[in-house]
Amino acid sequence: MKEMILILDFGGQYTQLIARRVRECHVYSEVIPWHTPLPEILARQPRGIILSGGPSGVHDEGAPRIDPAIYEAGIPILGICYGMQLTALLLGGRVERAREREYGRITVRMKDRDGLLEGLTESSVCWMSHTWQVTECPSGFHAVAETEHCPVAAMENREKRVYGVQFHPEVTHTAEGKILLLNFLFKICRCSGDWNMKAYAETAVRQIQDAVGPGGTVLLALSGGVDSSVAAALIYRAIGNRLTCVFVDHGLLRKGESDQVCHVFSHLFPVRFIRADAADRFFADLKGVTDPEEKRHIIGRDFIEVFRKEALSLGKMDYFAQGTIYPDVIESGQGSNAAVIKSHHNVGGLPNELGFTELIEPLRMLFKDEVRALGETLGLPRELVWRQPFPGPGLAVRIIGEVTPEKTAIVRESDAVFREEIAAAGLDSRISQYFAVLTNLRSVGVMGDERTYDYTIALRAVTTDDFMTADWARLPYELIERVSARIVNEVPHVSRVVLDVTTKPPASIEWE
Repeated sequence: MKEMILILDFGGQYTQLIARRVRECHVYSEVIPWHTPLPEILARQPRGIILSGGPSGVHDEGAPRIDPAIYEAGIPILGICYGMQLTALLLGGRVERAREREYGRITVRMKDRDGLLEGLTESSVCWMSHTWQVTECPSGFHAVAETEHCPVAAMENREKRVYGVQFHPEVTHTAEGKILLLNFLFKICRCSGDWNMKAYAETAVRQIQDAVGPGGTVLLALSGGVDSSVAAALIYRAIGNRLTCVFVDHGLLRKGESDQVCHVFSHLFPVRFIRADAADRFFADLKGVTDPEEKRHIIGRDFIEVFRKEALSLGKMDYFAQGTIYPDVIESGQGSNAAVIKSHHNVGGLPNELGFTELIEPLRMLFKDEVRALGETLGLPRELVWRQPFPGPGLAVRIIGEVTPEKTAIVRESDAVFREEIAAAGLDSRISQYFAVLTNLRSVGVMGDERTYDYTIALRAVTTDDFMTADWARLPYELIERVSARIVNEVPHVSRVVLDVTTKPPASIEWE
């Protein structure tokens, strides 16, 4: 059994981030509900357990509780925020409402820099977010850190290997958070750090082969995005051309992407590949539609109907595959299921409608960055693996107002120019997401000696660690100048380019 850290989720906004940070240290982690029975937790044989933060106060009516016997199981435990307060309460300590609440970056004084805090500086900036705090440690524990207003910013019982921190080591705002996590994983839990995508690929291939059997066939809905492409490559490695991929081309992908998908899965990974060119249908159904949610509904409906028609023409297939990834699993409340095969799982109703009762979901335990790393391990082209995040409805939600073939061509060409210049400037790996939007604004311009009245393109570029919040990217003026000049000169019907300098929140990253 591979070494594993289990994260008990109390509903904290950073729970997924804890799991990602642990995996970034090459230690496998899983998020499970806080109410998972203790025997089930122990049966997983985790090397360590992390108790997440959460929105509740430990004294609230109905606040989450765990079996105190977990602290006697001999497994190292780290409580973070609510997890620390709950540990203190269950073991006889005192938790009280803070006289001075602490939110944001707070300087923490490390009083004992052995054990969990080894290697941290005496005064370290940490991210706090709490109204309640531990005011008295349980018997056998002692405070190892404090702030001006929080007497127990961290506590530990080295004999039982139980630890707690009031701050959040998993967020980048905590300057030395990674050092703390490394101490817990490698010095306290004694992990070896054997989690990597090469080993995962080998294991997943064997699991797919065992599940599908020697003659089984698999049908995969290939969107052209990173997740479904990596899933296709992995399943192909396992069963070869017994995999059939249906690619519904709705005419709303970025420049060159449809052809790239066709090339990759006809030559590099020669699966049985079907391209359904349905652009005319999508544009006809989107005619006159301006509401973003209605656009999404129409595109989703048409995608399913086109895919269903193609799938039914193929005859009987044994399994349905899709590129579900771990954040989807966690958010759907299925975080405790680690199997590659999920029986009777129904996403969007499509598998059931086609007669499937089982899914192949080889990425369901991976985060996005791990999916990209796996794609590189499998030999997918880097430009496909490291594509910018792209909404399911495609360019339709980067066109404000009605979607037409003409407008789609405008935003596609403008976006291509922006992406080319970002890459040429060497900034493509430093900006989290960047794209062009065709606004519904037209304005007066002058080209040559003629008056024009054409569209405005907005450029959007953001930096973020988790996409929950984002800041606008400070692009060099010279780069913006080049992009603007090229778009206006090279893309017909564009007379003006503007830059979106709004953070998230209050704005979203996408415009629709």
